[in-house]
Amino acid sequence: MKITAIETLHLARGITVHAGPVQWLWVRIHTDSGLVGLGETYPDPLTEKAVIHQRLAPVLLGKDARRIDRLWADMFEAIAYSGWAGAELRAISAIDIALWDLAGKAVNRPVYQLLGGASRDSIRTYNTCYDDFSFLSQPLELAESLYASGIRAMKIWPFDPIAKETRGQYITADQLRKGAEPLRLIKERFGDRMQVAMEFHGYWNLTCAQQIARYLEPLEPMWLEEMLPQDNLAAYRELGQSTRLPLCLSERLMTRWQFRELMENRAARFIMPDICWTGGISEAKKIATMAETHYLPVCPHNCGGPILHYASAHLAANIPNLFICESVRKHYLDEYVGIVPDTLAARDGELPLPPGPGLGVELSPEVFARPDIKIEVSRA
Repeated sequence: MKITAIETLHLARGITVHAGPVQWLWVRIHTDSGLVGLGETYPDPLTEKAVIHQRLAPVLLGKDARRIDRLWADMFEAIAYSGWAGAELRAISAIDIALWDLAGKAVNRPVYQLLGGASRDSIRTYNTCYDDFSFLSQPLELAESLYASGIRAMKIWPFDPIAKETRGQYITADQLRKGAEPLRLIKERFGDRMQVAMEFHGYWNLTCAQQIARYLEPLEPMWLEEMLPQDNLAAYRELGQSTRLPLCLSERLMTRWQFRELMENRAARFIMPDICWTGGISEAKKIATMAETHYLPVCPHNCGGPILHYASAHLAANIPNLFICESVRKHYLDEYVGIVPDTLAARDGELPLPPGPGLGVELSPEVFARPDIKIEVSRA
């Protein structure tokens, strides 16, 4: 099953998230068998597809698509000297997802079967609240809507506006109360019936993070996610030792080597790789197995496009040490519609096991005819 062409596609229209506009990049790997594998990454298609066509395509074209581990190592070697913790790894991630899709299609099995089979019959999910930031103005209405749909956990980031005011360098008593208010209201109404994770997007310095963590301890959030930037894991260790609340990180760490340092310093209690960033399904599976040896649960980061959503579900279906899988209700009820035939929506608070063969998803035919689609192809 030799690789004959590598095709990239992205829509000029993106979506808006907390950090600004995001566009998804899809990759299709064509083979001489007629099978086509589908992958994805985000958020910057221009840089990611440049890496794919200029650096990775020469490594991949003409090679056997079934040799996934060997091809991953060849791609990593090809980008190692140019710096690999960025667009290079996001590009490798998209290719790797497509290779796993091909592998499943070749044997007519879903990807999670190739990873070792399903560890559960459905996948517990929490909602990341990209619902027009209604958790700031209407946290109870949002929580009640999620609860009515069967979802029992949610993630919010009410401290982000405060961090933008102070650049994360200080926080006042009034700001602490304001940032904690949505969590307090939800906890008062729902108690333990709704778990609430607190996201911080790496905006705070260590001193402020410790202040916030101490203030939130009586409210018992599910976890504190990415309170600090990702560059100093020793600082995360100090933060973890200063609070009884569990830390969760981090989608912005790439490869098993960066996660190794995180696990060995014992800072995090929840491990959160993003398949589209950390190196694909191959690397996320290795990271999950490493976490298992440290008795740490895994919570896949899943805020990208529909192909990441499916890939995350395959990983979550397989790994024994899954805690919960992220999903975005606004994505599978709205943003994914018209891009894929089935958006793999949550049902009664659970994601179904994704179908096969492969990832079990394709881009809808109308995507290829859209006037805002940009397609490039590298051939042997």
